[in-house]
Amino acid sequence: MKHVLLYDLADDAMPLAQEHYPAHRTRLDDFHARGLLLMVGTFSDAPVGAMAVFTTREAVDEFMSDDPFLHHGVVGAHRVREWDEVLQP
Repeated sequence: MKHVLLYDLADDAMPLAQEHYPAHRTRLDDFHARGLLLMVGTFSDAPVGAMAVFTTREAVDEFMSDDPFLHHGVVGAHRVREWDEVLQP
């Protein structure tokens, strides 16, 4: 079971996103290096939102606990969904 984090950009948040992206990216890179974040990216109709796939719910919670995008109002709404990957290796 994987866990998917979905972010929707807050209204008029693009300047905030640009300001806080370096710290957000550092956090993404750290979680990926630790093997907790499997993939992440924005949707093609950006700046609507993004999706990240984590190995556990605990990893999602840890990520969100200190994510600059959440703390500085870049994210308007977010949700976490359990995802049962069918094509597992």
